[in-house]
Amino acid sequence: MLINRVARAWGGVLALMLCAPLALADEAALDTGVTAWMMTATVLVICMCLPGLALFYGGMLRAKNMLSVFTQCLGAAGVIGVLWVLYGYSLVVDTTGMVEGEYNVSSFVGGLERAMLAGLQADSLVLGMPEGVFITFQLSFAIITPMLIAGAFAERMKFTAALLFMALWFTFVYAPMAHMVWGGPGALMHNWGVLDFAGGTAVHINAGVAALAACIMLGKRKGYPHVAMKPHNLPLALTGAALLWVGWFGFNVGSVAGVGELSGVVMLATQLGACAGIVGWMLVEVIKTGRASALGLASGALSGLVAITPACAYVGPGGALAIGFISGILCFFAVTQLKQRLGYDDSIDVFGLHGIGGIVGAILTGVFCSPSLGGYVEGSEMLPQVWAQIKSVLFTFVYCFGISWLILKLLDLSIGLRVTPEEEEMGLDLAEHNERAYS
Repeated sequence: MLINRVARAWGGVLALMLCAPLALADEAALDTGVTAWMMTATVLVICMCLPGLALFYGGMLRAKNMLSVFTQCLGAAGVIGVLWVLYGYSLVVDTTGMVEGEYNVSSFVGGLERAMLAGLQADSLVLGMPEGVFITFQLSFAIITPMLIAGAFAERMKFTAALLFMALWFTFVYAPMAHMVWGGPGALMHNWGVLDFAGGTAVHINAGVAALAACIMLGKRKGYPHVAMKPHNLPLALTGAALLWVGWFGFNVGSVAGVGELSGVVMLATQLGACAGIVGWMLVEVIKTGRASALGLASGALSGLVAITPACAYVGPGGALAIGFISGILCFFAVTQLKQRLGYDDSIDVFGLHGIGGIVGAILTGVFCSPSLGGYVEGSEMLPQVWAQIKSVLFTFVYCFGISWLILKLLDLSIGLRVTPEEEEMGLDLAEHNERAYS
């Protein structure tokens, strides 16, 4: 079946797009259907960033810090958009020197052959779409990934430090990881046989681990955990979560890069992962506390969406339900118990949702991709595939945590990471931006 052949390709269709020789791609005819869908998917992912993520984070914070997270998200979008043109796109897609099965520098990061979008023409096509559409779609991934980290250091990091961190992190962590995962034959994860369709490692584990490093380096917010720091506007947070859910179809189904049999598989798995995540979180929350919370249900949906992201093209409906359900349960315990036991202050539980959810999804992809469990990866052997997935998780954790820690340490020694206690007490909206969210 076509779906089996496509899903078997390591890294999904996105990897094929990244490593497709542009000279050959230019000979293809423009596919208006593919182009229309990819433009729509790009807009959906951008809506995940603003307003989705910013509303979710902002509503979860205290009122005096509402605007600060919007400002960080907008600032990061601007800076990373410029860096993407200068060198980011090239670091991700340039396959010069890569040989399947071999390891060299190009296995870890692309070169600068496409710096400043060299070679881009108005009629350049990639898999039937204008290359400009593909570039913008990939840019939306590059923007939202560092934005996710901002939830961990919210309410206490300087605006300038936050932007510099996200710019450096994009350069030395995100771009290399995206290349390693989706760079095609010769890239590290491809050589290992890792399955990651839409970003379990490159996006979610990557951002979650960086968030863990940031909240450990910065330390706890003033008064945490003794002072109540409840969300100031849950309806806004839930609206943001709903926008994230809707936008996730652009994130996952957009990674198919077209409309076909695989689109249905990815779309269904994405929806089922979210639904099962809600059920998993809700059940354990009711058992533990006696009631289900609105924020808990939203968190369950997001945990399921995170976990299904690497698996959505490779698992059947049963696998999608299992992955979402297990992620909902484990993310609940990460948010409510692991954080307290380890003593770190992750303001909006980025590590608990994205880090843990990404790890769960990455590993379980290796289990449920097997045709014996309803998966679509023909010839998959469970133990070797699970080991490949575990290797990808371990590598991502160590690489991301180490480089993130180094970047944070250098910034702390140079410009300082944290606002003063007085500014933190005042709130970052006024202290950093001289604005108020509410009159």
